[in-house]
Amino acid sequence: MTKDCGREFERILITGAAGNLGDHLRRGLGHLANRLRLLDVRPMGEALENEEIVECDLSDRAQAFAAIRDCDAIVHFAGHPREMSFDEILRDTLPAAYNVYEGARQFGVKRVVYASSIHAVGFHPVEDVPGTRARHRPDTFYGLTKTFTEDLASLYWDKWGIESVCLRICSCFPEPTDRRMLWSWLSYSDCVRLTEAALLAPRVGFSVIYGTSDNARAAVSNEGAGHIGFRPKDSADHHALRVLTRIRREDPGSVAARVVGGGFAAAPHPDDAR
Repeated sequence: MTKDCGREFERILITGAAGNLGDHLRRGLGHLANRLRLLDVRPMGEALENEEIVECDLSDRAQAFAAIRDCDAIVHFAGHPREMSFDEILRDTLPAAYNVYEGARQFGVKRVVYASSIHAVGFHPVEDVPGTRARHRPDTFYGLTKTFTEDLASLYWDKWGIESVCLRICSCFPEPTDRRMLWSWLSYSDCVRLTEAALLAPRVGFSVIYGTSDNARAAVSNEGAGHIGFRPKDSADHHALRVLTRIRREDPGSVAARVVGGGFAAAPHPDDAR
C-alpha cells in the first residue's frame, strides 16, 4: 500500500495504547498515517477502520519484533507510571525498551517518540530551571528507567541513525490539582500536539523536550528544543486562582518543594514500602 496524499506515514505503532495517554494519542494521531497499530498488554476495544490491535508484552522480544515489523514510526508510551522495584525494572521495563529500539533497527524504523519523564532529572532544584541538556538526576527507580531509555535512544541515533524525541512529560492530567502543577501541567490536547510535532519535525536526531503546556510559571526550560516546533495552546494559568485558594503551599524546605521531581523525590525505596 502506498501512502495517501497528505499522510506522512504508512503505519505508526503506538505502544501503551490502552493507557490514559495512549487513548488520547489513538484519537489524535490517526490523521497522520494510513494505519495505526495499537499495542498493549491490556484490551483496547474494537479496532476502527484504520486501526490494528496487537495485544502483546514488549518484554518478549519475538512479540515485540512482530509488532514493529512494517511500521515507519513508533510512539513508545508503554510503561508503568509509578515507582517500581529493581526486579520489576529488570524483568519488564528495560527489556521492553531495548526490544523497541532493536526492533526499530532490525526493521528500518527511522523515528521513535518516547514518553520519558521529568523524573529523569527529578533531583534538579526548581530554581535552577533545568534545560534540555541538563544532566540526568533521576529521583526514583522509575526515573532511572527513563534515563536508561534516553541513553539507549542516544546510542541508537549516534550508532545506527534512528532519530528519537524523548518527551519529558511533567504532569499530564485533566487539570492541575496542586501548586506544583501550575508549572508542570501538560493538557491532554497539548500532549497530542507535542507528540505530533515530534513525529513531523524535519530533523530531530536525538532530542529532548519537556512536556508542559503554556504555563506562566516554569521550572524547566525548552530553550534547546525549538526545532521540534511544539506550540502548546492550553495553560495552567486558567486554574491558578482555584489552586492557590484551595491548596496550601508546601514547606519550601521539603524535598517535594525543592526539586522538580516533586513528591517522587521523597518516595522511599520500593522494597522498604512493602
